[in-house]
Amino acid sequence: MEATLPRVGRGLDALMGVNMNEQVTTGARVRVEAISRNPYQPRKQFDADELTQLRDSIRTHGVLQPLVVRKVEQGYQLIAGERRLRAATEAGLNDVPVHVVDFSEQQVFEAALVENIQRSDLNPIEKAMGFKDYLEKFKLTQDALGSKLGIDRTTVSNLLGLLSLPEEVQTAVRHGQLTLGHAKILKGIGDHEKQIALCKQVMVQGLSVQALDQLVKQMKAPQPEPEAMKPRTVVEKTAHVTSLENDLRQRLACKVEIKVKAKEKGQIVIDFETNDDFERVLGFLNR
Repeated sequence: MEATLPRVGRGLDALMGVNMNEQVTTGARVRVEAISRNPYQPRKQFDADELTQLRDSIRTHGVLQPLVVRKVEQGYQLIAGERRLRAATEAGLNDVPVHVVDFSEQQVFEAALVENIQRSDLNPIEKAMGFKDYLEKFKLTQDALGSKLGIDRTTVSNLLGLLSLPEEVQTAVRHGQLTLGHAKILKGIGDHEKQIALCKQVMVQGLSVQALDQLVKQMKAPQPEPEAMKPRTVVEKTAHVTSLENDLRQRLACKVEIKVKAKEKGQIVIDFETNDDFERVLGFLNR
């Protein structure tokens, strides 16, 4: 089963005090060029096909859900509704309906996080970067951020942990080539080279999260030591064995070694230098 992010507990309605599902009948309208973009927008990529469909819908029906903005020195600043603003601009609208709220800079950042974290198509890396930027700017703890967004601290922590992955792996997550479940498993490895290699293997072979998990478990399992690498027990030769070696050397006129491996186990190694040596040893053994 693929891992997914839970939806946040606090929606924009609760954060802003407005009904975001309410169709526009009356209210303020603002010229499109007077609205500046939200500098804290965590979303970096917008689906072109979705924007085209939304643009066509807006051309036919208009903007049915107001954008949320705040008043700034040079007009208005967008708080929520980036896709609607982009699509309305492409549709050629001169103005759009808005809800004007009095938000601090921190509230603007929080609203951008809330709006986007609830969307399933916002990739985990973008969410993680949004969390990281927020925590660094406002010096909050992960617990505090989780409380503000209505999510568990472990969700915040798990997302932030993805930013420790190599850039190649993060890019794969951004492009949807790896799921959050894949990324969490790779994060548990720790070795960047192995993470990158497994990332490529997932993409080439189309491995599921479960298959990747099994592969990583096999990699971590202790491997049996090759027989040749196992240390051998050294058995000391007794005086009796040494005496037998000397006796055989004298009888065969060759180098003889008795190798004792264990109790009642071993080898007798006879070296020969010439064919005469070989024949002499054979003759002795055939007696």
